[in-house]
Amino acid sequence: MSSTVAASRARAENAGIESTANDPPSRPRLVATDFFSLYRPSECDLRVWLRARDVEEAPPSPYSQVLIELGVAHERRHLARFPNHIDLGDVAIDERVARTRELVAENERVIYQGALRAEATLTGTEVEIVGVPDFLLPARAGYAIRDSKLARRIGGGRNRAIELQLATYGWLYEQTFGEPPVALQVHNGAGVIADIPYGGGEAALQTLERILSDRLTEQEPAEPVAWGKCSGCAFFDRCWPRAVERRSVGLLPWAGAGLIGELERRGLMTIDQLLERYDAESLAELERPWGGKTKQVGEAAPRILAGARALAEDRPIVLEPPAIPAHPSYVMFDLEGLPPQLDELEKIYLWGMQVFGERPSGFRAATAGFGHNGDRDGWFTFLAEAAAIFAEHGDIPFVHWASYERSKIDLYLERYGDRDGVAARVKANLLDLLPITYESVALPLSSYSLKEIEKLAGYERRLEESGGEWSMARYIEATETEDAAARDPIMAEILAYNREDLAATWAVMEWLRGLARAAGGTAEARV
Repeated sequence: MSSTVAASRARAENAGIESTANDPPSRPRLVATDFFSLYRPSECDLRVWLRARDVEEAPPSPYSQVLIELGVAHERRHLARFPNHIDLGDVAIDERVARTRELVAENERVIYQGALRAEATLTGTEVEIVGVPDFLLPARAGYAIRDSKLARRIGGGRNRAIELQLATYGWLYEQTFGEPPVALQVHNGAGVIADIPYGGGEAALQTLERILSDRLTEQEPAEPVAWGKCSGCAFFDRCWPRAVERRSVGLLPWAGAGLIGELERRGLMTIDQLLERYDAESLAELERPWGGKTKQVGEAAPRILAGARALAEDRPIVLEPPAIPAHPSYVMFDLEGLPPQLDELEKIYLWGMQVFGERPSGFRAATAGFGHNGDRDGWFTFLAEAAAIFAEHGDIPFVHWASYERSKIDLYLERYGDRDGVAARVKANLLDLLPITYESVALPLSSYSLKEIEKLAGYERRLEESGGEWSMARYIEATETEDAAARDPIMAEILAYNREDLAATWAVMEWLRGLARAAGGTAEARV
């Protein structure tokens, strides 16, 4: 879930009890959902500081809105299991806290959207901490606390914000009733009830103290940027242009947040300073944070410096001829799918293909039907379309971008099997253009996503709205209508977007080959 989604969902859940820094009540208020501002979509103290000052952020995208709606529906389905529950969601916060105390003392009914409140001293400041658990469930002695989440993997450091949110509920319960809750649980996206260790709430309080410090400090926190860290954040349009203007080392692709943070700690704030201070040998020896330990940059150093040069000089730098096998024609291959939290199973709803080159063909697409066997039908339609391409062209490369296509073919092979060995033949002919691009050229970009590289290649999309998240949102909209007249135009838009993805992949491949030809078969040094 993006930071925008998490924030929007938190505001919807906690209407009237939002965190405060300086507004009434006289003491600052922290709420158990505040962890999402710190950790979603990535850990960032600056985002906490900006939100405390009501700095404008991007509104939720259509995809984000879909996630919010799905999360509410997931929670409501679980609520239906407890027909005798009492709903406190519309009760004012002071009365809600009091009613929750009374109902827990009675130990009879499931409490939905109850409220817990306690006071604490953090960073020398008296604060009020509030939590609104989705469910308080009566047990033989005491109550269990449970939240519904779309996330499927929780615990072990994954989804840290959720773990801390539940731990805060546990601490609030213990402060209120003098003993810990019977259990802390998450009703996850797969419908499984997962237990969350309590641990006394110390980690949650320490993190709330950090959040409070971020809010109260007057100076904007220094926060390293990185594409993977920042691209999904609602403040991206504020922070990223500033990083570009100052030529931040955070613009480096493939460097990782650990190395970027280490460079900035050493006073190397810009790409130019990195190139002045380090060569491949010295950068390779640099220790950077890695999985809770440290690790040398090592073999990645030459490639990182090549990326720095490309950014500094604002031009692509050919490192070696791209390893694209010669063939008269190529199939551009792109899938559109739903992650498991958005459907009962991980699902590909569009298998898109088009032949380019000496013998081009029209756009071919296999779509999952909307009926009971729609997913299976989409897979076997794809195999039939692929078989027709092989019949016309023989073994032909299926060119795709990144590992998604290969992994989903494996998934569907296991789910439904192969027909006449067509899927195995597609796998044998897959050609992933992303690692080829990485090895052959350093680009003046911070991301090697197709959407970024296609602009360098000169490809211009015609559709005003597009993107993987947009496609998923539109497909979910199509599945929720029974009106074929409304569904067909939506599917036509999704097909048009996929067709543009295929054309963009071809444009990038041709551009790569053109770079190699322009270099005359030679490559520049990586350092």
